[in-house]
Amino acid sequence: MNKRFILVVILIIPLLADAQFRRKRYKYELVLNLGGTNFLGDVGGANQIGTHFVKDFNYQISKGVVGFGVRYKTNRYWAAKLDLNWGEVGGDDALTKEPFRHNRNINFKSVIVEFSGRFEGYFTKEQQGHLYRLKNVHGMKRKDIQAFFFAGVGAFYFNPKGKYIDGQYYALRPLGTEGQGLPGGPRAYSPVSVCFPLGLSAKYGIDQKWSIGIEYGVRYTMTDYIDDTSGKYYDKNSIGAARGPVAAYFADPSLHKMPDGYGGDNTSRWQAAPGQERGNPKYNDAYMFMTVNVNYKIPYKHRRTRSKF
Repeated sequence: MNKRFILVVILIIPLLADAQFRRKRYKYELVLNLGGTNFLGDVGGANQIGTHFVKDFNYQISKGVVGFGVRYKTNRYWAAKLDLNWGEVGGDDALTKEPFRHNRNINFKSVIVEFSGRFEGYFTKEQQGHLYRLKNVHGMKRKDIQAFFFAGVGAFYFNPKGKYIDGQYYALRPLGTEGQGLPGGPRAYSPVSVCFPLGLSAKYGIDQKWSIGIEYGVRYTMTDYIDDTSGKYYDKNSIGAARGPVAAYFADPSLHKMPDGYGGDNTSRWQAAPGQERGNPKYNDAYMFMTVNVNYKIPYKHRRTRSKF
């Protein structure tokens, strides 16, 4: 047998064994997330005609999110992760200077409870920090900075609420603000939907067990009703007769005021009428999480088997 081949095998086997040991030793990682949210949908948004995705970002509607996750490292380049996040998103037409949206005057806030699973792909392999920790021996310390992308699928619960003129918040889904459940109106939407997390993250290893990181992710969804706004106006008088004055208000809280260049105040053109566009059903809603995280690796304790003899 070729002596060079034998030498290579002798050198590689310990490295593979050591790498396998380290992977087994730190397969699992606990993650705590804390950060902010932002909503991308029909309500609120930038000072322009409604656009899709980041162009419609408005920092004024940012809210908070906290989450907990468990990561499983399959190897140094791939991992799987389960996440449970609780946060809030919101939007308010009063905060945008775009005339049409401002005149519509819809507002909402909604809790988001999300459970998701994802795969992570690492651009750099993970280092192990100190190679050894003997007394008076410093060893070799490497900078452990990792960047990775992630993609996954999950389910989330939402419950949009609107602020009434008295300052009190009301759950909007039971009110059927677009005529849900009434003759000719759409079906009631579900408060549970599917989301698709997609984003980038980076983390820095403090030592072999602890690391801190930052993450940005977008959640594309399968619903257009996180903000309770999607389709067309329904006759508010019919909604009021069926569900009361609060429901009628939220069906059309518009100001009926537009700048002179857009027709002036109280023109019939800008008064919402049944069948006119209330939202844009072309695009589903999305929301974003921007978080910092603390990660802790759970040491793997190898159990030694005892001889029966």
